[in-house]
Amino acid sequence: MKVMIVVTHLLGTGHLARALTLGRAFQAAGDQVKIVSGGCAAPQLDTCEIPLLQLPPLRSDGVNFTRLLTPENALADDDYHLMRQVALCDALRAMQPDLLITELYPFGRRALRAEFRALLAAAQQLPKRPKILASIRDILAPPSKPEKAIKADAVIAEFYDAVLVHSDPQATPLALSWPVSGMLAAKLRYTGFVAPAAAGPHPEAAGSGEVLVSAGGGSVGDEIYHCALAAARLMPDQPWRLLVGGSDAAERIKALSSLGSPARIEAARPDFRQMLSHVAASVSMCGYNTALDLLQANTPAVVIPFDAGREVEQGLRAQSLEPLPGFASLRTADLTPDRLVAAVQAVQQAPRRAAAQFQFDGAARSVEIAHDIVQDQTQDHAGAKP
Repeated sequence: MKVMIVVTHLLGTGHLARALTLGRAFQAAGDQVKIVSGGCAAPQLDTCEIPLLQLPPLRSDGVNFTRLLTPENALADDDYHLMRQVALCDALRAMQPDLLITELYPFGRRALRAEFRALLAAAQQLPKRPKILASIRDILAPPSKPEKAIKADAVIAEFYDAVLVHSDPQATPLALSWPVSGMLAAKLRYTGFVAPAAAGPHPEAAGSGEVLVSAGGGSVGDEIYHCALAAARLMPDQPWRLLVGGSDAAERIKALSSLGSPARIEAARPDFRQMLSHVAASVSMCGYNTALDLLQANTPAVVIPFDAGREVEQGLRAQSLEPLPGFASLRTADLTPDRLVAAVQAVQQAPRRAAAQFQFDGAARSVEIAHDIVQDQTQDHAGAKP
């Protein structure tokens, strides 16, 4: 089976990371996979195992997802968007996939609706129409206006065969963050959480006894880093390490290092997930992939949900995690060095939780669901009368 996954990450890299995990699961099942990425390069992610087509990249202007910028920080104009749209549709026609997956759209990425609509229309016109699925995380950004949900429903009804919800409905049903109509409910397929296999312990036990601070691949985590540097000064006997990601990591590390702190500061590492098994505590935001990493490694964790602008997704996720042992949550507005120190000490002293209570096989389950859907189409064609 030929599978195309289309994803554009605009701020952090979580959307691309989840698409890569899905892509690897399809590959493991023997499928031919291509990921089409429309966000900026994410050097901290391992993309070498899977064919990846890079569109002319875009990023958001901070948390303004309606203002999209090129790598040169110029506002993307109509010609730039047209280049992306042509490359995207050309890739679809060249591959002729059996299965097309759009990550987040039409529940988000509304600023890119023109290229997604062009992609969906092109898919309808292929000699053999692919099955079309949407792929969404556990919690979405709730629509600010009712008509946004109505428009998303209309796109789903017109083009989509199903919606993969990468969550456990007993823990976080989609209705927690998004209005679920009768039509949409019939198309939902809950997969469980999509996470790569547990990383296991680090061969060198890197990070042992440290407070490990991470904040994704963008500059939105700088407030967390600054607070962590001050907190590290308040805990001179506790080693702290900051991992800084993103294409501008070198400049940001230099700026943070100039502030003076006993904390160790370095670039984001590919062995981060293994380090989580050894650290005394983690301090991070509360994105989908980060939350799953923390749950898999049983790491004591202080989460600081990203809540700039009107963002509520990470706050809702943090609320669902906070009752678990070894989790604490701090709002950005409440973030001070003293409060961060108190939260770190509290999670270190809490009982260790067990990862076994959670289901992390959502990627494999997504593949099973997708194969069933495509197989139904194959059977329909096989049973059709000449």
